[in-house]
Amino acid sequence: MNAPKTALGGALAAGLLSSCASYKTLSAPTPMDATGLLRDAKDSGADTASVGDIPWKTYFADPKLQALVAEGLDSNSDLRTALVRIDQAEASLGAARAGQAPTVVAGLGADHVRTSSGNHGRDVLGYASQGASLGFSATWELDLWGRLSSASKARYAALLGSREYANLVRTQLVANIAIDYDRLLALDKEVEVTNESFALLTKSAQTMAALKQAGSQTEVAVEQTDATLYGTRLSLISLEQQVREQENALCVLLGRKPGPIDRSLLDHENLPDGFRTGVPVAALSHRPDVRQAEFAVESAYATTDAARAALYPTLAITSGGSSSTFVGLVGGFDGFFSPANLVASLTASLTQPIFDRGALKANVEIAKGAQEESLLAFRQSVLVAGQEVSDILYGWGQSLSKDEIRQKQIASLEKAVEATDLLLNAGEVDYIEVLSAQQGLLAARLSQVDDRLERLTYVVDLYKALGGGLR
Repeated sequence: MNAPKTALGGALAAGLLSSCASYKTLSAPTPMDATGLLRDAKDSGADTASVGDIPWKTYFADPKLQALVAEGLDSNSDLRTALVRIDQAEASLGAARAGQAPTVVAGLGADHVRTSSGNHGRDVLGYASQGASLGFSATWELDLWGRLSSASKARYAALLGSREYANLVRTQLVANIAIDYDRLLALDKEVEVTNESFALLTKSAQTMAALKQAGSQTEVAVEQTDATLYGTRLSLISLEQQVREQENALCVLLGRKPGPIDRSLLDHENLPDGFRTGVPVAALSHRPDVRQAEFAVESAYATTDAARAALYPTLAITSGGSSSTFVGLVGGFDGFFSPANLVASLTASLTQPIFDRGALKANVEIAKGAQEESLLAFRQSVLVAGQEVSDILYGWGQSLSKDEIRQKQIASLEKAVEATDLLLNAGEVDYIEVLSAQQGLLAARLSQVDDRLERLTYVVDLYKALGGGLR
């Protein structure tokens, strides 16, 4: 068998195949150059590579999130469907294996024959004979050219691929639950921040009304402040709707009816200190999509071998041949079980396809095309894996760099709000500067919530990108 040149590297190939009990040895992958797969990566990938190996109960420390993940893994419809596909693939492999074993049939037969006596009248069918048969008939095709074993290898690789598909669904499910949960916490925080801003604006509106009564502000200032207050209240209504919709979406992901979600606070979610941007080539072997694509290549190569083998002669051994004889007893009813009625028959046949209108050769070409297609799909999955990890690592670093700047921005805006309030009471600024400072502070605090959600999302995305969530 020709070995498919599909492996990402020696470490990837070893990680890919070592965890699977081999039914038949699959084609040995040929290493592929992985240089530059991760952009701007440093040569110290041990810590990054270990992220995907961390159990999800350790990676996600929030007990309420852990409970939701466990519920989703038990009840999610997509994951349960993927597990059903594994059962189907195992049954298909069983059928392929059975094709390599002899076919044995037990048979019992009886016959009564009457023939003409040559006389006219009522006894025209005067001669009668009776017989019976009891025994076994077997057929066995010898796998001279590996057609049956190649078919079994293809089904075995398909089974492994179906398991990796289930792992892919599991990884995505764990990540999606975590991300949706974090989004819900972020929405709660935005509601909290907006409520605080609403309280601040309410105080400003009261101040404006008092200043107008004292003749220090105009009706325009009062109305503009009230309008800003109403706009903030409308934002709260919209946020509350988003919270409800996010709860319902998470419930569907968990396989439960829409309802409330028991959850923590965004401020209580712990973030890792950071990730070292090493070269996790071996870690990519944990990605279920890469592993699934690899097994698709193995299946395609085995299918091609089976199609080629179909061009060669087939040798079959049959007991009983094409007649009604058995390996057993054949004879009349009288003394049926006597040694004289024992019979055995063995036939060997060699058949070679001569003219099939090109169907067998066409099957080979079709299989070779599917083989090339699977190889291209594997290479693309490796490139996508490298892109995802590269983007996540860079985005994580950029997100961390924004945190300090955002803190300074909010501190400056808080001072601006405090100062404008004092200056407004002293009559040294107008209402526009006060409203602008308050709205700027609200926008910055909401952006800070988005920044934190972004970092949490990067943490989950990296876990998923390195195949986390399988343990």
